[in-house]
Amino acid sequence: MRRLPALSAMKVFEVVGQTRSFTRAAELLNLTQSAVSRQVRNLEEQLGETLVIRRHHHLELTPSGAELLASLQHAFHTVEMTVRNIREKSNLRRLRINVPPTFAKRWLMPRLMSLRAFLPDVDLSITTDLEDNLSERGMLDCAIRFGDGEWPSLRSERLFTERHIAVCAPHLIESLQNDEAIDLSRFTFLHVLASADQRYLTWQRWLDAAGLAETDTQGGLEFDLLDLVIEAACNGLGVAVADRSMVAPLMQTGALTQVLDVEVEGHESYWLVTRTDRALSPHVEALRRWLSRELSEGSLPPLKQISA
Repeated sequence: MRRLPALSAMKVFEVVGQTRSFTRAAELLNLTQSAVSRQVRNLEEQLGETLVIRRHHHLELTPSGAELLASLQHAFHTVEMTVRNIREKSNLRRLRINVPPTFAKRWLMPRLMSLRAFLPDVDLSITTDLEDNLSERGMLDCAIRFGDGEWPSLRSERLFTERHIAVCAPHLIESLQNDEAIDLSRFTFLHVLASADQRYLTWQRWLDAAGLAETDTQGGLEFDLLDLVIEAACNGLGVAVADRSMVAPLMQTGALTQVLDVEVEGHESYWLVTRTDRALSPHVEALRRWLSRELSEGSLPPLKQISA
């Protein structure tokens, strides 16, 4: 048997830690303030450690209290997700898919009515949390991932490879004369971050293809999501290099315009990712057919399968 304090006391402490208030915690838990305070005091006595410092108008957590709170939040979240997963397994109508944020907004959302019409009897759950995975305990039925297609123990089917073009708000280049060459050094470069201290090389590769390899791109604005780069470009903050399929609707409406007639194939692609330890469910198979149809109508190559 595990020698742990009472689960009820740990749950009370979690709420106290989140709210930093006995009064607010009591309201949320439908208990009296004295009952909440007593539960926390009992927990402290069992642990032999002070968890909460009681100030006049607020509470503070001790280092031990903060450590316990973080552990409890993680544990309760795991339990909650497991319980939800067990309950959701009985819902045979639901298709759970995780997709990158920019793909969700720029590619999937404009086509969501089409997907709903193709799967009229399916309830969709679409998430963009990058931590979602296809592990055995996960709730996802499938995912769309951006990368090289190589994920251990997963089946990957290529949807399309990025085609990079440079775009900006039309007013940034409207002042140029028809015969005037575009000097990119006049503009602010908008960059996507691969990590906190490293940019993706999309700008440099595009400039190489355009014969402008010597252009200085050290300055500019940086964002951790391509979607934010696209928004910044729409707002006239600078010039961005983005996948054509993500910005095509914005170019059609006139929110963005292409800068120079240069297009470069990216080094990574979007992939439909599924498990290899089980057959595709009817819902995932239907989603796969819909994706294939959409890509075919868009004159993109058919799905190419790569299994781990």
